[in-house]
Amino acid sequence: MAKAQDLSRQDEIFWRTNEDKSITWDITTEKRLPHDDNIEMSGSLVSGIIRYNVDKARQVQIRRDVIFPQLRKYSKSNESMYRAYLRSEYNDDILPVITIAEKKYETGVLDSVRIRGKIAFYFKEMDGISVIRSFFPSMEKRCFVEKWTLINTGKKPQSLRIGATELKQEEVGWQGIYHRKIVTDAQDKVTILPGDKYEFGIYFTATQNDEPQATASFAEVEHQRDLFLDSVSNNLILKSPDKIINTLFFFSKIRAAESIFRSRLGLVHSPGGGSYYVGIWANDQAEYSGPFFSYLGYQKGVQAAMNAYRIFQSNIPKDGGKIWASFELDVTFPFGEYDRGDAAMIAYGATHFLLASGDREKANEIWPLVNWCLEYSRKRVTSEGIVASESDELEGRFPAGSANLSTSSLYYGALIQAARLAKAMGKPASLVAGYNARAQKLAQAIEKYFGAKMDDLDTYRYYKENATLRSWICMPLVVGLNKRKNGTLDALFDRLWSANGVLTELKKEEGRPKVFWDRGTLYAFRGAFKAGAADRALERLLSYSATRLTGFRVPYVVEAWPENGMVHLSAESALYCRIFTEGLLGLEPTSFNTLLLQPNLPAKWDYIELKNVMAFNTAIDVYVKREGDKLRLKVIQKGKVLSEKVIANNARISVAVK
Repeated sequence: MAKAQDLSRQDEIFWRTNEDKSITWDITTEKRLPHDDNIEMSGSLVSGIIRYNVDKARQVQIRRDVIFPQLRKYSKSNESMYRAYLRSEYNDDILPVITIAEKKYETGVLDSVRIRGKIAFYFKEMDGISVIRSFFPSMEKRCFVEKWTLINTGKKPQSLRIGATELKQEEVGWQGIYHRKIVTDAQDKVTILPGDKYEFGIYFTATQNDEPQATASFAEVEHQRDLFLDSVSNNLILKSPDKIINTLFFFSKIRAAESIFRSRLGLVHSPGGGSYYVGIWANDQAEYSGPFFSYLGYQKGVQAAMNAYRIFQSNIPKDGGKIWASFELDVTFPFGEYDRGDAAMIAYGATHFLLASGDREKANEIWPLVNWCLEYSRKRVTSEGIVASESDELEGRFPAGSANLSTSSLYYGALIQAARLAKAMGKPASLVAGYNARAQKLAQAIEKYFGAKMDDLDTYRYYKENATLRSWICMPLVVGLNKRKNGTLDALFDRLWSANGVLTELKKEEGRPKVFWDRGTLYAFRGAFKAGAADRALERLLSYSATRLTGFRVPYVVEAWPENGMVHLSAESALYCRIFTEGLLGLEPTSFNTLLLQPNLPAKWDYIELKNVMAFNTAIDVYVKREGDKLRLKVIQKGKVLSEKVIANNARISVAVK
């Protein structure tokens, strides 16, 4: 069996893209069986991971891992206590029995699978009936739905009997008594006329104590899911010459935006992946997804980003110690044994979010957090001028020394953005000048302390004692430090490159697993485009995107391998989108209504468009089109041209939004 975490098929393409930005796996001619994969789909009170395995006979086995994140169980393990979500896996034993003419009906062999924010399994006709089984979550209720569509493909009416499905489970948890229920709304007797169809739902629900049972029809739940998909489809629309990139960008918006959960402090964005719900992290939420939501214009995402910054701000240490790295257990439980550079992560993400939001009230509210994070980082500056931290976001999985390149780079980027934010807020000019001066001094220290010849390349060592190439050497490029660009790109896209992107560390010993974390690859792409290396970045981006969208593990970018078996964490999808906003287009907000654009169009592309970018509380469209050896850049706000210029590739211009 080819497991999702088995990399032996990493170069194979299983899926195709469609015009409606869906993807399809055609099973009719598939020879590479058995094959299995899984997909997560989330709403504010439920998450479902659908695991499917197609065997050589083209029969599919489906397991439903249904998770109710807010309902927490008792756990005897200290390690898993705060992730003890109410969850169970169910196989097809829970399905109602369907009979035709006193004979049990079995679905035919699997014909194809389709994904577009929902997953649907299409079966070949059997006994005059073809079946579609689709899965999707409720966006607002504790309910996950499996919908069956039975289609009469014959020439005479078909009479069916559908058995009952009802399973009840009850247990005591932290919030009281939990009641889980699986039920179907199928009629017991059905006649389907030729060419007609009959649909019914199977519902996986949960309640606590005396809470009323969630009631919904599959049509209502699917309608709300479709409204969500439409909302993320209509904003931040990427149009490029590459269909796979356009589709993966759309899919990334779905995964980034769906993983938002109700908490006691309002909506919060969480990574998901079967492990991380109703909690926030300094990297995933404050640094990765927060700035993305300011461009997507998805209001639940904006609320979730603000709530994350508010939670960190309300937990600023009173004793001058480090800020917590995360808050789990319904954002009540702080966690983080070591300083990972979290203050730099938060400041870097929050300043970008606040600028792009264009909202002075939000900025005034969150400024104390920004100020504290910058001051904490300043106090951690060593005698060599770089920022000390006990770890990094990989939390000891790989060595990071006592001061690493990521923390110092993020602090540098945060200072640049904080200077812009402070100026926009009308803060004293001395404060703005001070941030800029600290940033320039830090840039020199980064070059002196981390700049090194590694593996015969002029690039960076990740920490003082570092002797191996590491993926996070891309961070200076991300924040605009390009002095060692060429050697760094050689390291990332040649020495460290694999079929699954940039390896986390280059280890040449035989037999060692080739570990990768997609976030390192996604930052590398963003940094490469931002640094002007569009042609080199595009070549690698095309192969990586094809693997992630249409390969052996689909349809989103992943967290890591071998850890967690390549789960589809949500914030990584936000990072994929930011390759194009901040990387290829070089978008940087500079005040509450001005931005910089530095488009870097690959030679193989003649255009790129990004429509309905929801910055500064308005919608703008950015069009880039090749004209000879120049680019025509047009920026439109609600039908009115704000700027139209012919510029050199990788030239920087400023645009004011009204």
